[in-house]
Amino acid sequence: MRKKPITEDDLQAYVDDALDADRRQEVADYLSENPDAAIRIASYERHAAVLRLALEPVTKEPVPSRLNLTNIASAKCPTYYRNNLRMAAAAVMLASIGATGGWLAREYSLPSTEGVGALAQEASASFETFAGDKVRPVEVRADGSESFAQFASETLGAATIIPDLSNSGYRLMGGRVISTVHGPGIMTMYDNDRGSRLVVMTRKMIVDQNKPMVGSSHGSNSGWTWANNGMGFSVVGQLPREDLHRIADSVRAQVTAI
Repeated sequence: MRKKPITEDDLQAYVDDALDADRRQEVADYLSENPDAAIRIASYERHAAVLRLALEPVTKEPVPSRLNLTNIASAKCPTYYRNNLRMAAAAVMLASIGATGGWLAREYSLPSTEGVGALAQEASASFETFAGDKVRPVEVRADGSESFAQFASETLGAATIIPDLSNSGYRLMGGRVISTVHGPGIMTMYDNDRGSRLVVMTRKMIVDQNKPMVGSSHGSNSGWTWANNGMGFSVVGQLPREDLHRIADSVRAQVTAI
């Protein structure tokens, strides 16, 4: 018998691995008895994995000299001291982020993790997390109607075109909402008859609202990312860069019509 009822706080702590062993087992038992809750928590865990992958490069970046505590302490100006001390504290917080809490400190991160660079990392992390899922790679399946496009538009708060990649041999599977440090994104997934999958990540941009297409690679993944009129797009897959570039060009031509 459980010591006390399972609450939402318990479920969130379960995702963050912040429960003691006994309480964690009670929550695990609860999830095994409640499939709907289990599906929701599994989704939270995947989102947490995406955030960890997206923010991992930030934790490996060296702390700038201006945030060195010794340098800050030697500053004579109290205002300078206070401002930089806050930034130093934020850097320490970012380096010690947990599964889901780190995005609250994202405003203090460095420019290299902003703009299309951040979007490329988020798209690659989403691909690594969901493309290999054989059970539930997408939350909302494409049904051939306009409902999926409407779902994407309502999530992003802007008219959204779902690219048609049939000319490239890929069919639309569906998609899901991706939590990012810059707001919600839509990950659209496609597959072909050979079992190859690729994703198109779309979200509003805070930085790099208009940016030419740039290539990237993360492990075995290739990606092409750009921004147009405040909306960012990233195409990621395990394809030769030239092949993926042609697909990205097709996506760009279609979404530019928005």
